[in-house]
Amino acid sequence: MHALLPYLVMLGFLAAVLGFFTWLARRIRHRGTAGGAMSGALASYEEAFRATSHASHYEIRAQSERKAPTDSPDGWRRRRRGKG
Repeated sequence: MHALLPYLVMLGFLAAVLGFFTWLARRIRHRGTAGGAMSGALASYEEAFRATSHASHYEIRAQSERKAPTDSPDGWRRRRRGKG
């Protein structure tokens, strides 16, 4: 029994740590506090190890933020295109 005691202590410690991390993950997901930190951590990982996917990510974000030009309220653009 004395030979198994260190293994049981280590197993108990591992179970406590895993239980704590499970509780912490649920709490963070429930509160939504990991959004900015997780996004920053993943962006730095992408930049360091996957440069092409990191560049693509920023290009996709830039494209989604662009707005299409709207027509003039008096229809000036349509008249110019129709005449030319």
